[in-house]
Amino acid sequence: MRQTNTTAAVWLAALIGSGMANAQSPVEVPAQAVAASAPAATPMTDGEVRKVDRELGKITLRHGPITNLGMPGMTMVFKIADPALLSDLKEGDRVRFFADRINGTITVTAIEPVR
Repeated sequence: MRQTNTTAAVWLAALIGSGMANAQSPVEVPAQAVAASAPAATPMTDGEVRKVDRELGKITLRHGPITNLGMPGMTMVFKIADPALLSDLKEGDRVRFFADRINGTITVTAIEPVR
């Protein structure tokens, strides 16, 4: 009987441990879901398009401070979460955008021209 209780306890600990490991494992979130979940309270950043690279899915923006990242204004290249976001943009366009750190890379998840 003692052997049965020990075996049961080991199996129970293994099951609980495997469940905990799965609960803490990182999950990759699709870019569209990230864009849809951009916090409404976080203001979009003003910027100007300097270059659009549709082939690589990147955009160069001269921008003001990005408050959610604690980043000052500067000109930099951003990865784009969804290449479709670049379809209507061209050099010189004034834009408002939201960027966040996704898998360690600062990525534009939403962008709109200022008309």
